[in-house]
Amino acid sequence: MNTENLSINARFAQDVDQGLSLKLKKLPSKYFYNKKGDELFVNIMHCEEYYPTDCELEILKNQSPDIIAACELPRKRVNVIELGAGDGLKTRELLKSFVQEQVETRYLPVDISANAVDGLVSKLKVEIPEVETTGKVGDYFEILNEVNATSERAKLILFLGSTIGNMTHEVAHQFVSDIAKNMQENDRLLIGFDLKKEPETVRAAYNDKTGYTRAFNLNLLERINEELGGNFDLSQFKHYPVYNPQTGTAKSYLISLCDQEVEISALNKTYAFEAWESIHTEISQKYSKSAIENLAQNCGLEVQRTFSDERAYYADVLFKKQAP
Repeated sequence: MNTENLSINARFAQDVDQGLSLKLKKLPSKYFYNKKGDELFVNIMHCEEYYPTDCELEILKNQSPDIIAACELPRKRVNVIELGAGDGLKTRELLKSFVQEQVETRYLPVDISANAVDGLVSKLKVEIPEVETTGKVGDYFEILNEVNATSERAKLILFLGSTIGNMTHEVAHQFVSDIAKNMQENDRLLIGFDLKKEPETVRAAYNDKTGYTRAFNLNLLERINEELGGNFDLSQFKHYPVYNPQTGTAKSYLISLCDQEVEISALNKTYAFEAWESIHTEISQKYSKSAIENLAQNCGLEVQRTFSDERAYYADVLFKKQAP
Protein backbone atom coordinates (compact mmCIF):
# COMPACT_ATOMS: atom_id res chain seq x y z
CA MET A 1 0.00 0.00 0.00
CA ASN A 2 1.46 3.40 -0.95
CA THR A 3 1.77 6.46 1.28
CA GLU A 4 -1.12 8.25 -0.43
CA ASN A 5 -3.51 5.37 0.36
CA LEU A 6 -2.28 5.27 3.93
CA SER A 7 -3.06 8.97 4.41
CA ILE A 8 -6.49 8.58 2.83
CA ASN A 9 -7.30 5.59 5.05
CA ALA A 10 -6.11 7.51 8.11
CA ARG A 11 -8.52 10.36 7.30
CA PHE A 12 -11.30 7.88 6.59
CA ALA A 13 -10.69 6.14 9.92
CA GLN A 14 -10.60 9.44 11.81
CA ASP A 15 -13.83 10.68 10.23
CA VAL A 16 -15.62 7.38 10.86
CA ASP A 17 -14.56 7.35 14.51
CA GLN A 18 -15.58 10.97 14.99
CA GLY A 19 -18.97 10.47 13.32
CA LEU A 20 -19.92 7.24 15.08
CA SER A 21 -18.86 8.63 18.47
CA LEU A 22 -21.42 11.44 18.30
CA LYS A 23 -24.69 11.25 20.18
CA LEU A 24 -26.44 11.80 16.84
CA LYS A 25 -24.30 9.61 14.61
CA LYS A 26 -23.26 10.70 11.10
CA LEU A 27 -20.84 9.72 8.33
CA PRO A 28 -19.49 12.03 5.60
CA SER A 29 -21.12 11.45 2.22
CA LYS A 30 -17.79 11.99 0.43
CA TYR A 31 -16.88 8.43 1.38
CA PHE A 32 -19.69 7.03 -0.77
CA TYR A 33 -17.32 7.26 -3.72
CA ASN A 34 -15.10 4.21 -3.97
CA LYS A 35 -15.12 2.06 -7.12
CA LYS A 36 -18.42 0.39 -6.27
CA GLY A 37 -19.92 3.68 -5.10
CA ASP A 38 -18.95 5.36 -8.38
CA GLU A 39 -20.72 2.61 -10.31
CA LEU A 40 -23.83 2.80 -8.13
CA PHE A 41 -24.04 6.57 -8.53
CA VAL A 42 -23.89 6.23 -12.32
CA ASN A 43 -26.85 3.83 -12.01
CA ILE A 44 -28.70 6.34 -9.80
CA MET A 45 -28.19 9.08 -12.39
CA HIS A 46 -30.01 6.96 -14.95
CA CYS A 47 -32.96 6.11 -12.68
CA GLU A 48 -36.38 7.32 -13.79
CA GLU A 49 -36.93 9.11 -10.47
CA TYR A 50 -33.57 10.88 -10.38
CA TYR A 51 -34.35 14.00 -12.42
CA PRO A 52 -31.24 16.20 -11.75
CA THR A 53 -29.06 14.42 -14.30
CA ASP A 54 -31.59 14.67 -17.12
CA CYS A 55 -32.37 18.30 -16.29
CA GLU A 56 -28.73 19.39 -16.33
CA LEU A 57 -28.02 17.33 -19.43
CA GLU A 58 -30.93 19.09 -21.15
CA ILE A 59 -29.48 22.48 -20.21
CA LEU A 60 -25.97 21.68 -21.44
CA LYS A 61 -27.17 20.01 -24.65
CA ASN A 62 -29.40 22.93 -25.62
CA GLN A 63 -27.75 25.98 -24.08
CA SER A 64 -23.98 25.41 -24.07
CA PRO A 65 -23.37 27.99 -26.88
CA ASP A 66 -25.28 30.55 -24.79
CA ILE A 67 -23.23 29.67 -21.71
CA ILE A 68 -20.00 30.13 -23.68
CA ALA A 69 -21.17 33.47 -25.07
CA ALA A 70 -22.11 34.66 -21.57
CA CYS A 71 -18.58 33.83 -20.35
CA GLU A 72 -17.22 36.67 -22.56
CA LEU A 73 -13.88 34.88 -22.95
CA PRO A 74 -10.94 37.03 -24.05
CA ARG A 75 -8.94 35.69 -27.04
CA LYS A 76 -11.17 32.58 -27.20
CA ARG A 77 -8.92 30.60 -24.86
CA VAL A 78 -10.03 29.00 -21.61
CA ASN A 79 -9.07 26.63 -18.81
CA VAL A 80 -12.17 24.64 -17.85
CA ILE A 81 -11.69 23.34 -14.31
CA GLU A 82 -14.36 20.98 -13.05
CA LEU A 83 -14.53 20.37 -9.30
CA GLY A 84 -15.94 16.92 -8.58
CA ALA A 85 -15.98 15.86 -12.22
CA GLY A 86 -17.33 12.32 -11.76
CA ASP A 87 -17.92 10.61 -15.11
CA GLY A 88 -18.20 13.94 -16.98
CA LEU A 89 -21.37 12.85 -18.80
CA LYS A 90 -22.89 16.34 -18.95
CA THR A 91 -19.63 18.25 -19.27
CA ARG A 92 -18.95 16.55 -22.61
CA GLU A 93 -21.78 18.62 -24.11
CA LEU A 94 -20.13 21.85 -22.99
CA LEU A 95 -16.70 20.76 -24.21
CA LYS A 96 -18.10 19.85 -27.62
CA SER A 97 -19.56 23.34 -27.88
CA PHE A 98 -16.20 24.90 -27.01
CA VAL A 99 -14.71 22.96 -29.93
CA GLN A 100 -17.54 24.05 -32.27
CA GLU A 101 -17.08 27.66 -31.16
CA GLN A 102 -13.35 27.32 -31.91
CA VAL A 103 -12.32 28.14 -28.36
CA GLU A 104 -8.87 26.78 -27.46
CA THR A 105 -9.74 24.66 -24.43
CA ARG A 106 -7.84 22.94 -21.66
CA TYR A 107 -10.00 20.74 -19.45
CA LEU A 108 -8.89 19.82 -15.93
CA PRO A 109 -11.31 17.41 -14.24
CA VAL A 110 -10.70 17.34 -10.48
CA ASP A 111 -12.07 14.64 -8.19
CA ILE A 112 -11.22 12.80 -4.98
CA SER A 113 -11.77 9.54 -6.87
CA ALA A 114 -8.72 8.59 -8.96
CA ASN A 115 -10.85 5.89 -10.56
CA ALA A 116 -13.36 8.47 -11.84
CA VAL A 117 -10.65 10.87 -13.09
CA ASP A 118 -8.65 8.18 -14.92
CA GLY A 119 -11.75 6.83 -16.63
CA LEU A 120 -12.93 10.27 -17.72
CA VAL A 121 -9.53 11.33 -19.10
CA SER A 122 -9.23 8.12 -21.13
CA LYS A 123 -12.68 8.58 -22.66
CA LEU A 124 -12.24 12.25 -23.52
CA LYS A 125 -8.89 11.74 -25.22
CA VAL A 126 -10.73 9.46 -27.65
CA GLU A 127 -14.08 11.28 -27.87
CA ILE A 128 -12.92 14.93 -27.92
CA PRO A 129 -9.21 14.90 -28.80
CA GLU A 130 -9.33 18.62 -29.72
CA VAL A 131 -9.59 19.42 -25.99
CA GLU A 132 -6.38 19.12 -23.99
CA THR A 133 -7.45 17.04 -20.97
CA THR A 134 -5.37 16.55 -17.82
CA GLY A 135 -6.91 14.89 -14.77
CA LYS A 136 -6.20 16.06 -11.23
CA VAL A 137 -6.76 14.15 -7.98
CA GLY A 138 -6.54 16.23 -4.83
CA ASP A 139 -7.63 19.37 -3.02
CA TYR A 140 -9.77 21.72 -5.11
CA PHE A 141 -8.18 24.92 -3.88
CA GLU A 142 -4.60 23.74 -4.20
CA ILE A 143 -5.33 22.92 -7.83
CA LEU A 144 -7.04 26.29 -8.44
CA ASN A 145 -3.99 28.03 -6.99
CA GLU A 146 -1.72 25.93 -9.18
CA VAL A 147 -3.65 26.89 -12.33
CA ASN A 148 -3.58 30.58 -11.33
CA ALA A 149 0.20 30.39 -10.94
CA THR A 150 0.89 28.57 -14.22
CA SER A 151 -1.60 29.98 -16.74
CA GLU A 152 -2.88 33.40 -17.73
CA ARG A 153 -5.96 32.02 -19.48
CA ALA A 154 -9.41 32.89 -18.22
CA LYS A 155 -10.94 30.11 -16.12
CA LEU A 156 -14.39 28.63 -16.26
CA ILE A 157 -14.83 26.76 -12.98
CA LEU A 158 -17.54 24.11 -13.02
CA PHE A 159 -19.31 22.77 -9.93
CA LEU A 160 -22.12 20.79 -11.50
CA GLY A 161 -24.46 17.96 -10.56
CA SER A 162 -26.07 19.93 -7.68
CA THR A 163 -23.07 18.86 -5.58
CA ILE A 164 -23.40 22.16 -3.71
CA GLY A 165 -26.61 20.69 -2.30
CA ASN A 166 -24.52 18.18 -0.33
CA MET A 167 -23.43 21.08 1.87
CA THR A 168 -25.25 23.01 4.55
CA HIS A 169 -25.82 26.68 3.69
CA GLU A 170 -22.98 27.70 6.01
CA VAL A 171 -20.50 25.29 4.42
CA ALA A 172 -21.69 26.18 0.90
CA HIS A 173 -21.15 29.90 1.54
CA GLN A 174 -17.61 29.27 2.82
CA PHE A 175 -16.84 26.96 -0.12
CA VAL A 176 -18.06 29.42 -2.75
CA SER A 177 -16.26 32.29 -0.99
CA ASP A 178 -13.02 30.31 -1.24
CA ILE A 179 -13.62 29.73 -4.95
CA ALA A 180 -14.32 33.46 -5.45
CA LYS A 181 -10.95 34.29 -3.86
CA ASN A 182 -9.32 32.21 -6.61
CA MET A 183 -11.14 34.05 -9.41
CA GLN A 184 -9.87 36.90 -11.55
CA GLU A 185 -11.94 39.51 -13.41
CA ASN A 186 -12.36 37.37 -16.57
CA ASP A 187 -13.04 34.12 -14.72
CA ARG A 188 -16.49 32.60 -14.44
CA LEU A 189 -18.09 30.04 -12.13
CA LEU A 190 -20.92 27.75 -13.25
CA ILE A 191 -22.79 26.00 -10.41
CA GLY A 192 -25.60 23.49 -10.77
CA PHE A 193 -28.50 24.01 -8.33
CA ASP A 194 -31.41 21.66 -7.72
CA LEU A 195 -34.42 23.95 -7.26
CA LYS A 196 -37.33 23.66 -4.84
CA LYS A 197 -40.28 21.81 -6.37
CA GLU A 198 -43.12 19.36 -5.67
CA PRO A 199 -42.01 17.58 -2.45
CA GLU A 200 -42.97 14.08 -3.66
CA THR A 201 -40.81 14.55 -6.75
CA VAL A 202 -37.83 15.37 -4.53
CA ARG A 203 -38.40 12.50 -2.11
CA ALA A 204 -38.79 9.94 -4.90
CA ALA A 205 -35.41 10.98 -6.33
CA TYR A 206 -33.74 9.60 -3.18
CA ASN A 207 -35.92 6.50 -2.88
CA ASP A 208 -35.80 4.92 -6.36
CA LYS A 209 -37.78 1.74 -6.98
CA THR A 210 -34.69 -0.08 -8.26
CA GLY A 211 -32.94 0.31 -4.86
CA TYR A 212 -29.75 1.86 -6.19
CA THR A 213 -29.85 4.75 -3.67
CA ARG A 214 -30.37 2.26 -0.85
CA ALA A 215 -27.34 0.26 -2.05
CA PHE A 216 -25.34 3.48 -2.47
CA ASN A 217 -25.88 4.40 1.19
CA LEU A 218 -25.30 0.88 2.52
CA ASN A 219 -22.09 0.67 0.49
CA LEU A 220 -20.61 3.16 2.95
CA LEU A 221 -20.94 0.55 5.71
CA GLU A 222 -19.52 -2.10 3.37
CA ARG A 223 -16.56 0.17 2.68
CA ILE A 224 -15.92 0.49 6.44
CA ASN A 225 -16.00 -3.31 6.66
CA GLU A 226 -13.54 -3.75 3.79
CA GLU A 227 -11.09 -0.93 4.48
CA LEU A 228 -11.22 -0.56 8.26
CA GLY A 229 -12.08 -4.10 9.37
CA GLY A 230 -15.65 -3.37 10.46
CA ASN A 231 -18.29 -6.01 11.03
CA PHE A 232 -21.45 -4.11 10.05
CA ASP A 233 -24.31 -6.48 9.19
CA LEU A 234 -25.90 -4.59 6.29
CA SER A 235 -29.14 -6.55 6.63
CA GLN A 236 -29.66 -4.92 10.02
CA PHE A 237 -29.71 -1.37 8.63
CA LYS A 238 -32.45 0.33 6.61
CA HIS A 239 -32.04 3.27 4.23
CA TYR A 240 -34.51 6.07 5.07
CA PRO A 241 -34.81 9.34 3.04
CA VAL A 242 -36.80 12.40 4.16
CA TYR A 243 -37.54 15.85 2.70
CA ASN A 244 -38.47 19.08 4.48
CA PRO A 245 -40.18 21.39 1.94
CA GLN A 246 -39.93 24.36 4.30
CA THR A 247 -36.13 24.35 4.47
CA GLY A 248 -35.63 22.62 1.10
CA THR A 249 -33.46 19.98 2.78
CA ALA A 250 -33.48 16.32 1.74
CA LYS A 251 -31.61 13.96 4.08
CA SER A 252 -30.70 10.29 4.01
CA TYR A 253 -30.28 8.07 7.05
CA LEU A 254 -29.29 4.50 7.80
CA ILE A 255 -31.48 3.14 10.59
CA SER A 256 -30.38 0.35 12.93
CA LEU A 257 -33.12 -2.31 13.01
CA CYS A 258 -32.07 -3.75 16.38
CA ASP A 259 -29.86 -3.26 19.41
CA GLN A 260 -26.39 -4.15 18.17
CA GLU A 261 -22.67 -3.52 18.55
CA VAL A 262 -20.28 -2.97 15.66
CA GLU A 263 -16.55 -3.52 16.00
CA ILE A 264 -14.05 -1.71 13.78
CA SER A 265 -10.67 -3.38 14.16
CA ALA A 266 -8.61 -0.57 12.57
CA LEU A 267 -9.91 1.73 15.30
CA ASN A 268 -9.79 -0.92 18.03
CA LYS A 269 -13.24 0.28 19.11
CA THR A 270 -16.80 -0.98 19.39
CA TYR A 271 -19.83 1.23 18.69
CA ALA A 272 -23.23 0.54 20.23
CA PHE A 273 -26.48 1.09 18.32
CA GLU A 274 -29.93 1.05 19.82
CA ALA A 275 -32.87 -0.22 17.79
CA TRP A 276 -34.08 2.56 15.43
CA GLU A 277 -31.02 4.70 16.05
CA SER A 278 -29.95 6.56 12.92
CA ILE A 279 -26.74 7.44 11.08
CA HIS A 280 -27.09 10.62 9.01
CA THR A 281 -25.29 9.96 5.72
CA GLU A 282 -26.28 12.64 3.22
CA ILE A 283 -27.84 16.07 2.76
CA SER A 284 -29.20 17.40 -0.53
CA GLN A 285 -30.21 21.04 -0.31
CA LYS A 286 -32.76 22.46 -2.75
CA TYR A 287 -32.45 26.15 -3.61
CA SER A 288 -34.82 29.02 -4.28
CA LYS A 289 -33.95 31.96 -6.55
CA SER A 290 -33.55 34.22 -3.50
CA ALA A 291 -31.19 31.73 -1.82
CA ILE A 292 -28.97 31.70 -4.93
CA GLU A 293 -28.89 35.51 -5.03
CA ASN A 294 -28.04 35.57 -1.33
CA LEU A 295 -25.21 33.09 -1.86
CA ALA A 296 -23.71 35.27 -4.60
CA GLN A 297 -23.98 38.48 -2.62
CA ASN A 298 -22.39 36.98 0.50
CA CYS A 299 -19.51 35.41 -1.44
CA GLY A 300 -18.34 38.40 -3.47
CA LEU A 301 -20.02 37.27 -6.68
CA GLU A 302 -22.90 38.35 -8.87
CA VAL A 303 -25.25 36.30 -11.01
CA GLN A 304 -24.43 36.88 -14.66
CA ARG A 305 -27.04 34.56 -16.13
CA THR A 306 -29.27 31.62 -15.16
CA PHE A 307 -29.92 28.64 -17.46
CA SER A 308 -32.88 26.39 -16.60
CA ASP A 309 -34.51 23.25 -17.99
CA GLU A 310 -38.03 23.34 -19.45
CA ARG A 311 -39.68 22.24 -16.20
CA ALA A 312 -37.67 24.74 -14.09
CA TYR A 313 -36.57 21.85 -11.85
CA TYR A 314 -32.91 22.79 -12.09
CA ALA A 315 -30.60 25.71 -12.84
CA ASP A 316 -27.01 26.12 -13.97
CA VAL A 317 -26.06 29.58 -12.75
CA LEU A 318 -23.13 31.55 -14.16
CA PHE A 319 -21.36 33.86 -11.69
CA LYS A 320 -18.65 36.47 -12.07
CA LYS A 321 -16.75 38.47 -9.45
CA GLN A 322 -18.48 41.52 -8.03
CA ALA A 323 -17.16 44.78 -9.46
CA PRO A 324 -14.73 46.46 -7.03
